[in-house]
Amino acid sequence: MKKSILFVLAVVLMFGGTSCSFWKKTVSTAPAQPQVRTFNLALVKQPQADKYANLEYGIRLNVQDVRANNRIIQVYDASPTTIPAATTNPSVSSFVPESVRRYMRTMGFNLDADVATDYLMQLDIKEFHVDYLSGVGWNGTVIMDLKVFDHDRTLVYPTVEIAGRAAVSGSSTSNEVANSALNNAFANALADVDWDRIAYFLHRSSSPKQEANKQVQGEGNTALEHLTIHWDVDSRPQGADVSWRVVSSTPNVKNQNYRYLKTTPYESTETFDIKGLTYNNAGDVQIEVKCEKTGYYTQSKRFNVLSVIDEKEISALFRLVKEEE
Repeated sequence: MKKSILFVLAVVLMFGGTSCSFWKKTVSTAPAQPQVRTFNLALVKQPQADKYANLEYGIRLNVQDVRANNRIIQVYDASPTTIPAATTNPSVSSFVPESVRRYMRTMGFNLDADVATDYLMQLDIKEFHVDYLSGVGWNGTVIMDLKVFDHDRTLVYPTVEIAGRAAVSGSSTSNEVANSALNNAFANALADVDWDRIAYFLHRSSSPKQEANKQVQGEGNTALEHLTIHWDVDSRPQGADVSWRVVSSTPNVKNQNYRYLKTTPYESTETFDIKGLTYNNAGDVQIEVKCEKTGYYTQSKRFNVLSVIDEKEISALFRLVKEEE
């Protein structure tokens, strides 16, 4: 009887000990949750204030996140096997548009002024990350594509790549150093933008030559539309009807029917409103002035628009000839 009891106790102790050992082993080998690094995004550099104040047109901003790799840390050679998980605060897709708008407002750009006339700046985020390289430190990289459309959504500034990079030496475990590299890379990307060229499209030059390819659209945003032309048309005898029309050999400018002005002597100061006209195509456009009076032959004269722009004048004297009876 005693032997039976001892045998049962031995079996219980054997299985109980095995169970306890198994339980301890299971608990001790449970995988630990990886620590996620958080980088606080901030606009660490400011541009020159009010550099582009008083532009004639506003601009809208559209930002898209098109990154093929969304990891904030993509290279980390401090560890041969793992790359630390990381996130940003706020998210990249919310930080970039908000900070770029603030950056542009500081420079004087008028954002979201008028949906009918605003230009559109498109920014596509292609890369936004910070990496650690032994012996170098943390390297931030921000790469975006930029293009600009006019209010008719015609591409006026073809796609260009803007890039910002920043290297900061420091420990592989330092979030502060990594954070600094990432924020400075973004600031350098904004500084890489040709803001002067963007402002050019939103500004009306004082001379048509300075915006040689800018077309007249009838909205008053070109130097041509604000160029005043002195008209001086007379006839002998006076009292003849004066009218004019556009004659064009370029497809960008349409021919126009005659428009009546007044009787001679006619003197006035007018501005141009010839749709499609640019300084560069003005040499292919003419203004025909017609003078007619009852009992006299009709006469007309043509003026090259490029010469008219340069001289700022249309001057003509018609010596009318009586019709034969």
